[in-house]
Amino acid sequence: MSGDMDAARARLLELRASIDNIDAALVHMLAERFRCTKAVGHLKATHELPPADPERERQQIARLRRLADDAHLDPDFAEKFLNFIIHEVIRHHEAIAEEHGNGATREGDA
Repeated sequence: MSGDMDAARARLLELRASIDNIDAALVHMLAERFRCTKAVGHLKATHELPPADPERERQQIARLRRLADDAHLDPDFAEKFLNFIIHEVIRHHEAIAEEHGNGATREGDA
């Protein structure tokens, strides 16, 4: 029985190491995504475009749901995850618009 337990512990360590690597990659990918969305926010603010683009958001959600389904990931979870990111991006875009003196809001300009 001790051999089985040792093998299970070793496998657990391997899986946790993989999870740690994936988590690190996710953080770096999210950081890169937010660098891109920050540039989008500045572009929108400079040209007085609204911080939110509901049509783009709908397209992104539909695309991510399809990708999630193809990857055997719960599409509802993927949508919740993307909605969280979208909300945060819009919040950043609103702050950038304020910095540019545009004061655009999601509801007022959507």
